[in-house]
Amino acid sequence: MVTKKAPSAQTAVDVALAELVEGERRWAAIPLSGRRALLDQVRALTGRHAQRWVDAAAGIKGLAPSSPLIGEEWLSGPYVFAAGLGALSATLEVLERGESPLDKARFGRAGDRVTVDVLPTSPFDMLLLNGFSAEVWLRRGVSPAAAKANAGLAQREPSRTNGVGAVLGAGNITSIAPLDVLYELIAHNRVVALKLNPITDPLLPVLADILAPLVEVGAVRLLTGGAEVGGYLVEHNSVDHVHMTGSARTHDAIVWGTGATAAERKLAGTPKLTKPVTSELGGVSPTIVLPGQWSAADIAFQAEHVATQRLHNGGYNCVAAQAVIVAADWAQKDEFLAALRAALAQAPARHAYYPGSDDRVAQAAEAYPRAERLGPTGERLLITGITPSPAEPLLAEESFAPVLGVVELPGTGAEFTAAAATTANEAFAGTLGVNIIAAPATITELGSAFDELVENLRYGTVAINAWTGVGYLTPTAAWGAYPGHTIADVQSGIGVVHNAWLIDRVERTVVRGPFRPAPRALLHGEFALSPKPPWFVGNKTAANTGRLLAGFGADPGWLRLPAIFASALRG
Repeated sequence: MVTKKAPSAQTAVDVALAELVEGERRWAAIPLSGRRALLDQVRALTGRHAQRWVDAAAGIKGLAPSSPLIGEEWLSGPYVFAAGLGALSATLEVLERGESPLDKARFGRAGDRVTVDVLPTSPFDMLLLNGFSAEVWLRRGVSPAAAKANAGLAQREPSRTNGVGAVLGAGNITSIAPLDVLYELIAHNRVVALKLNPITDPLLPVLADILAPLVEVGAVRLLTGGAEVGGYLVEHNSVDHVHMTGSARTHDAIVWGTGATAAERKLAGTPKLTKPVTSELGGVSPTIVLPGQWSAADIAFQAEHVATQRLHNGGYNCVAAQAVIVAADWAQKDEFLAALRAALAQAPARHAYYPGSDDRVAQAAEAYPRAERLGPTGERLLITGITPSPAEPLLAEESFAPVLGVVELPGTGAEFTAAAATTANEAFAGTLGVNIIAAPATITELGSAFDELVENLRYGTVAINAWTGVGYLTPTAAWGAYPGHTIADVQSGIGVVHNAWLIDRVERTVVRGPFRPAPRALLHGEFALSPKPPWFVGNKTAANTGRLLAGFGADPGWLRLPAIFASALRG
């Protein structure tokens, strides 16, 4: 009996890319209506296989089936992917009619920039995310007329395809890789070879079933393997473009190589990888807390909010808060920091599934011997007394672990907001996301100084009384670093993804949420009906709410809303 030898990893890449080269011809021939039908099929399959998706993610992350933390996997997995598919399908339908995706959009202004309202976009949004909003800021000089004319990107000429794209998938949030595939396929009109991160290999069977309609027409191929497979893929002659999610260090290893040779290449401006590269690479995200007069309930809620920004998904998020900027002169500073300690300590225990996490926590503990160890096993670090300097270790590199620092700056009011913007821009590595927490009365008192704070922050997503993760969950929002980075100084990456209205020349997304959850918000004059968000690490019904929202994302309908509201209100 002769045993058939399995094809080598390189052979698998060769075969996949040869099929994509042929598949590009078929993709070019599919009209917008046919593409929309394919997206709708993938959306239906997402709903059908959502439980399998979440089960695989829970297995990767060591989450018990009964844990409320399973809600994170529902929301950041099948829910956001299904919502993205629905929004892109609607965009293709508009383009098919010969209209612009922005014809019915609401435009505004922020300083000298034009803005586009991207949340809420429907009565469902107004109910499910009541009190939350988002706008995309266009780059300086882009008018509403130009934005309307260029929206649709490569789908304005669907038969004009742009070759083969390689996507190197992320290993943390399970929707990142398939969402990046959609953006390559639709926004850039490239067929796609997706190489999964080895951490997420258990997702291969379910993603293969969900993406089957796109695989069958030759538009997508799925690959697995380690760094050697990724290196072979991105350097292959059949690949025209590379998109990756990961760290700046990984990006530089791919683009420039490693060791002394890489340094020489960088100095000479001659990269090892010469084809175009886009990326989303995380960073050291700040959370700016503006001093104000807060109640005990406000302090407890916002402490849990910051703890969520750090501990969601175990801290393995590209936009996890890594340092809090507070006013040293805030009368309630000590009270807030005490509540933050408690929130970090009491958050549910979870497995440190991401490789190297324990080592990175140990390194931070060694660099900061006075760090406080919190959590069930002391695996979480709170580090006070951080110097606001780019040379400060905690601010110089993304930790990708449950480590949170505290930076104190002098002053209050406009003096503090100006100093906080400068610190966030100059002392923190990366530009992916920044959070601002401020009581409504404080925002009113600051007036134009608050507007200047938002405008001056050079980040791809700015979240006000919300976590920047809400921007990730909003399919019509753009997600990516602040524009202007290069492969030689990549920081948080180049380009954007998601952006389901296919808006051209995006500068940033600005998200706003309620300072207080309902019903307290209403009692204090905020018209917001949203209870504690299901992504909060202490939400007791997050798993059930997330499951219900994923079902809604795949198949929206009014009859689904009562169960979602009932579950969310018990959170």
